[in-house]
Amino acid sequence: MRTLRGADLARARAVLAAGGDHAEALGSVARAAVDVTDVLGVSRELRTAIAGAGPALQPLLDDRAVTDVLVNGSQGVWVDRGGGLERDEHASAALGQEKDVRALAVRLAAAAGQRLDDSSPLVDGTFSGGLRLHAVLPPLSAEGTLISLRTQRAVTFRLDDLEAGGMFAPSLRPVLDAMIARRANAIVSGATGSGKTTLLAALLAEVPASERLLVIEESAELRPRHEHVVHLQVRRANVQGAGEIGMSELVRAAMRMRPDRIVLGECRGAEVRDVLSALNTGHEGGWATIHANSALDVPARLVALGALAGMSESVVAAQAASALDAVIHVERRDGRRFVSRIAALEREGNELVARTALSCRGPDAEPGPAWTALAARLHLAEGMFQRRKEAS
Repeated sequence: MRTLRGADLARARAVLAAGGDHAEALGSVARAAVDVTDVLGVSRELRTAIAGAGPALQPLLDDRAVTDVLVNGSQGVWVDRGGGLERDEHASAALGQEKDVRALAVRLAAAAGQRLDDSSPLVDGTFSGGLRLHAVLPPLSAEGTLISLRTQRAVTFRLDDLEAGGMFAPSLRPVLDAMIARRANAIVSGATGSGKTTLLAALLAEVPASERLLVIEESAELRPRHEHVVHLQVRRANVQGAGEIGMSELVRAAMRMRPDRIVLGECRGAEVRDVLSALNTGHEGGWATIHANSALDVPARLVALGALAGMSESVVAAQAASALDAVIHVERRDGRRFVSRIAALEREGNELVARTALSCRGPDAEPGPAWTALAARLHLAEGMFQRRKEAS
């Protein structure tokens, strides 16, 4: 089968730059093809080389097991297939030199509607299919051009799927179901890649179809299987530094869109003030995710974010303790993602603290000091875990 050479790509790019479409670009390089197999092969390669992530990275993005692709300049490509980062030797060998990596990053940024050059050497972008791009040019990056790609798969899971896969103990299922049914306000915490978005999407899929979900994110990642879900995404400033619409403004806009539940894809800035305000004014059943090392670290994280919005620690403590019913913490260990703890937020003087409600270190859950209050909020029997333990 015929493959594209450098001259072929240059000719095809010239056709596209002149306003031609893919068919015309294909015609400029496929005249020597002898049969339809050659034409189809060249067409696929042309799309990969010009519209996709290139011959080194596109096969990785097409692999449904891959969640992250990281390029460290011309030094190599690393991928995450669910078991942690590993170097991909084939992609690393096909990557090319630093100038090729930079050209790829610039093209990917342009395809995502962003500008990447010496005057704008750092960029975030999202493609229509949900693929997220982050790229950094030297001299900000000492190793050369850095490219980080995170995939967004079309497949989403139900709680049944996650339970069967061992993401949470079966004894936790009534608690998670009750959080949805009783319209609890909760935060899913965890490190990057721990499964926060996966779990939250599964939880939102259990919301009754009669309710309207309004999801606010930097880029649309949450894709719950729900009949009535709408998304709001931030808009970054243009190259003149104008036109930005941030999370806080979107949260305020969401309040006027008749949501039954407000969902914040990730709480990472001053928008925490607007979210806590919304949840304290009757908007029950709200959810968010947050980066934290443990459930017990979430209060410190909320206080830090509140400070960005000019909120004092005592104000954050009062607002969060009143607005949030639970924190669900997920961990990733030895390639396995699982719920390790459920906590409740309480106010202790002027401080916000997290108390363990359920600790999940094995096939069952152990109740902690905050379980009594959480069980009452969720209308669950306080002794359900003790009885379960005695029965086993």
